[in-house]
Amino acid sequence: MRDIRWWHAGARSSVVVMKIIAVLGTGHMGTPIARRLLGAGHRMTVWNRSPARAQPLAAEGATVAPSPAAAVADADAVIVMLTDATAVEAALFGPEGAASALRPGTVVVQMSTIGPDEVRAVAERLPAGVSFLDAPVGGSVGAVEAGTLAIFAGGASADVDRAAAVLETLGTVRHCGPVGAGAAVKLVANTGLVTAVAGLHDALAVAASLGVDRQTALDALRRGPLATAVERVGSPGSSFAVSLAAKDARLALRAAPPAVAPALAAALDLMDAAADPAAELSSLLKES
Repeated sequence: MRDIRWWHAGARSSVVVMKIIAVLGTGHMGTPIARRLLGAGHRMTVWNRSPARAQPLAAEGATVAPSPAAAVADADAVIVMLTDATAVEAALFGPEGAASALRPGTVVVQMSTIGPDEVRAVAERLPAGVSFLDAPVGGSVGAVEAGTLAIFAGGASADVDRAAAVLETLGTVRHCGPVGAGAAVKLVANTGLVTAVAGLHDALAVAASLGVDRQTALDALRRGPLATAVERVGSPGSSFAVSLAAKDARLALRAAPPAVAPALAAALDLMDAAADPAAELSSLLKES
């Protein structure tokens, strides 16, 4: 069996110091990631498709670049945290894309949740001499701020070591295997999450049909295998939009179709029927 290890801040005897970090995408997760790295003393250049969303970081010491290429021109490490594969493609390979300005020796850390095939395709198109990791994360804004993200890294061990000074500022790193393995493990984790939420949805529906008080049902479920899903109900720290969860479910179903993963397919149907796709995933559990 392959040896898979977790690393956390301070776990390594030596790491490569990254002088300048570029963050492409300052949205829901990119902004707190950039902010935490700034707080740790890293020099930071940021870019966002909507420049206004990057401006608050300028007041905290970041340089706001006009294009992805400009953002990465002097970077030792580049973090890509965007919504989907289309956005990643545009930021890296579109007009004024980052790939055209990457220097040999730069490490690109792709943290967006996209499919393993898309991850490998990105890696293959980068210039020679540029290192690449896929490193999607488990956890939301609160975990970024606390430095407790679970980071699922795919790539060469040497590249994980080189990026350690950056990644271990954000959380605990698990080296899952070669490029694409991080993306695969993230989809496994999100499959568990969305099917648990769908299972809780059905459990609460059965409780209502049987006349069981909702709070009584939640208290009972909190003691069982759905405890993590129960904690999402009303939790201010939860911030995973239904639309993004559904996007990830579709990525997982490409590898494991409904005949193989029927519970995931049913969870996707539930998410597709949601009244507000932008709402937090736990909105599926609200009382009707």
